[in-house]
Amino acid sequence: MAFIKEEREDIKSEETFRVKKEDPEEQIKMEFIKEECEDMKIEAFRVKHEDTKEKTAGEPRRKGPSSSSVCTECGFLQKIHTVSKHSHKTGNVSCFPCQQCGKSFNRFGDLNSHMRIHTGEKPYICHQCGLGFTLKVTLRRHMRIHAGEKPYTCPQCGMSFTLKETLRRHMRIHTGEKPYTCHQCGLGFTLKETLRRHMKIHTGEKPYTCKLCGKSFIRKSSLNNHFKIHSGEKPYTCSQCERSFTHKKKLDVHMRIHTGEKPFTCKLCGKNFTRQTSVKNHMRIHTGEKPYTCSQCGKSFTYKQHLDVHIRIHTGEKPFTCQQCGKSFTEQANLNVHMRLHTGESPFTCQQCGKCYNQKGSLKKHMKIHTGVIDMFSVSCD
Repeated sequence: MAFIKEEREDIKSEETFRVKKEDPEEQIKMEFIKEECEDMKIEAFRVKHEDTKEKTAGEPRRKGPSSSSVCTECGFLQKIHTVSKHSHKTGNVSCFPCQQCGKSFNRFGDLNSHMRIHTGEKPYICHQCGLGFTLKVTLRRHMRIHAGEKPYTCPQCGMSFTLKETLRRHMRIHTGEKPYTCHQCGLGFTLKETLRRHMKIHTGEKPYTCKLCGKSFIRKSSLNNHFKIHSGEKPYTCSQCERSFTHKKKLDVHMRIHTGEKPFTCKLCGKNFTRQTSVKNHMRIHTGEKPYTCSQCGKSFTYKQHLDVHIRIHTGEKPFTCQQCGKSFTEQANLNVHMRLHTGESPFTCQQCGKCYNQKGSLKKHMKIHTGVIDMFSVSCD
């Protein structure tokens, strides 16, 4: 019964040392940040090109209090329209430094755009979703999401994307490229952000804490999923038995009960399981490992669920109660067996004599009569 219970138990959203599907919100944010960095470069080129056209036309740039800056190399007080020439003379192409992070720019306009990162200013707002952007060109690119426009297509699988950065990242699936490597465990990642999140596993950092129960998580998406436990929200429903789940992954695992799919196999005995964690737990039977020990009597167990049930012997807790007769039990499995007394259900049938039993253990004892193995605990056919 413990194995059945474990197979049916909702899968935990565990943090592992492998790359998992990333939080869509965080993905979009990271992509737009990268896109905006590119946009700044494009904007700088555009402004530079416009300046060249103005100079050619003989139109002087409008002067103002913000149109000059001091060169960090020589102290020369320079105007915006003289920056390129002066930078060429000094050999320095970045004369406008950011006072907050130290990054330098060769144009004052580029520095102004950069400063929005520190100030949080996002003057370009999407009228459909309210998301703000530092550059107008990034807003135009964002509007493709609402329009459903996906101009960037993978040449290998035909999948299309809204952003060029997303396509570039997607191509790593085909190439197998993982440029970001963890220096502690050697695991590789396709994204720098994923590596940064992975490092929290080594440091033990869990910055996202549930305000209701105090449980902490490495990722914000994990915290959002955890909130569904408190809210009772279960948006994913099984089409066959109508059981609902808080996460889609739990529903996917549950569906294997109906399909009979057991993709994970024990290499020692060949037994199959629906979940990878079930295989890991099963291996303890072969190794004899019993990592869960009762603090009151010292008895050890292979599974944590077994320890939890055992602890109720000491506490006297019997949380599972029969609604018909009021009898209580320490675990759900025992209540399920008990209910067969009321329903008359006897699902375990002897293939030789047809006698039925409400427990599988009773059938096994009965079978000893047919096999010739009889002991004082055997059940007769009478």
